[in-house]
Amino acid sequence: MINMELTNVSKIYKVDEVTVTALDNVSLKIENGDFISIVGPSGSGKSTLMHILGLLDKPTSGVVKLDGEEVSFKNDVKLASLRNKKIGFVFQSFNLLPRTTALANVELPLIYGGVSAKERHERSKEVLESVGLGQRTHHFPNQMSGGSIVLADEPTGNLDSKSGEEIMSIFKDLHKKGNTIVLVTHDLDIAGMTKKIIRVKDGKIVRE
Repeated sequence: MINMELTNVSKIYKVDEVTVTALDNVSLKIENGDFISIVGPSGSGKSTLMHILGLLDKPTSGVVKLDGEEVSFKNDVKLASLRNKKIGFVFQSFNLLPRTTALANVELPLIYGGVSAKERHERSKEVLESVGLGQRTHHFPNQMSGGSIVLADEPTGNLDSKSGEEIMSIFKDLHKKGNTIVLVTHDLDIAGMTKKIIRVKDGKIVRE
């Protein structure tokens, strides 16, 4: 089963009078249960590719499908709903609400998803416990060290090697439980821990 499929996807930005092709006619299939890393130099297009996969940005041209459904140009409300139900994100910059506890931060997307207070509390606590943060549910982000598809943008970029290995261990566990994992990384050692490496250069996939 294919989780996500990109067909002839391009993304072009216009900055003042300059046109930048961030993605150039990219086609990619992500199978259910894949464990993939996307690597490439700065400016290669890998972050843009991640944003397209995460439905955070729309392609200039081409087709994006999620679980067989074309989602290329759905409106922002529908894309937000799909992200909420089917895609999880791990960012290098934590993107947490600074004055909100860890538990409340995790609960937030469930609120948007219409989950009851009791259920979202229980589910969020279980998730925090699964990543070793069960004792920190009421800590704030500055007190903490640093869907079925999980997209991770440089998830180990701000961490020391030991912490990075621990985070990768969590991703491996999530993969074993049937989740599809796609991560962007500059670290080839981290990329080597995944099942497939996709190399991006000048907006194109140059090797898979």
